[in-house]
Amino acid sequence: MTDLDDRAALRAADPGGMLDTVLGLPAQCREAYATGLAADPLPEADGIASIAVCGMGGSAIAGDVVSALAAPRLRMPVAVVRTPELPEFCGPHTLLIASSYSGDTSETLGLFEEAVVRGCRIVAITSGGTLGGRSLELGVGRVIVPAGLMPRAAFGHLALGALGALERMGVVPSHADDVDEASGLMDSVVSGSGPDAPVSVNPAKALALAIGERVPVVWGADGVGSVAATRWKTQFNENAKVPAFAAALPELDHNEVVGWSAGRGEGFTLIALRHTGEHGDVSTRFPLSEQIARRSGADVHEVRALGHSDLARLLTLVQIGDLVATYLGLARGVDPSPVEAISSLKRALAET
Repeated sequence: MTDLDDRAALRAADPGGMLDTVLGLPAQCREAYATGLAADPLPEADGIASIAVCGMGGSAIAGDVVSALAAPRLRMPVAVVRTPELPEFCGPHTLLIASSYSGDTSETLGLFEEAVVRGCRIVAITSGGTLGGRSLELGVGRVIVPAGLMPRAAFGHLALGALGALERMGVVPSHADDVDEASGLMDSVVSGSGPDAPVSVNPAKALALAIGERVPVVWGADGVGSVAATRWKTQFNENAKVPAFAAALPELDHNEVVGWSAGRGEGFTLIALRHTGEHGDVSTRFPLSEQIARRSGADVHEVRALGHSDLARLLTLVQIGDLVATYLGLARGVDPSPVEAISSLKRALAET
């Protein structure tokens, strides 16, 4: 087990530098938003009737962010596509965002090529690879982000790059003030929960240690809270190398709560992500639902978002979650960076 207050021990346990990448997320988000705003070329927005964001794994989170933030302001559906098949509605009046950090994700490349055939208006978000080459060859819209990161560590580049591009096209209104608020508050989270802040005053370290060997379950309110909960879940999976689960209110109150029966919560830590923009019904449900989990034996914690805008609330929750998951991995004595299970699965699929 790594001492989270021993800076030298943290560096030794993190040869891939994942913690430093997490600490740099506020700056990454600012840079990515500017990159999206400056993207060229981009398709015309007139006549767009639907948006489809295609991606897998860490690259798909851009679609979740766009859907949570933009959909409430748009008079068109926004779909996040995590399958090898393009929905039937996608055509000349669809804006299709193909998000693949590496540029070589097979499912996303297949969807990209099908979108070309169907005449969709396309924006590729990538660091290069086949997707970068094909988008350049075809002259379609593209947002080129810096290479050299793992897809999950490029969250800001992919999500804010997409948001900036949509703004540049005139599909969504300006998010400049929201980005300023969000990144400033993320800086404050890093300051209070970074590696130099000891466990005694560091909420991210303290939560990681409280989770310990328990299985984390993350709840969020439908919308930005749900997206943040999914991000926490996947960061626990990849950075801490543990099983983790995520669900959204109010839906989980119609099924999952039944599973939190007497004694079944032992071995689990429930983390409820809260924010002031929750629907009134959901705000009422949270403490009641938490009590059900608590009575089942689960260890229950609440984490609150910061900020007035939805973007700030989402990104501060993401920043906290990335820190907690990375600290949990380090505390458990595992290197947060490698994802050998994914790599071995890809090799097996290639052989098949």
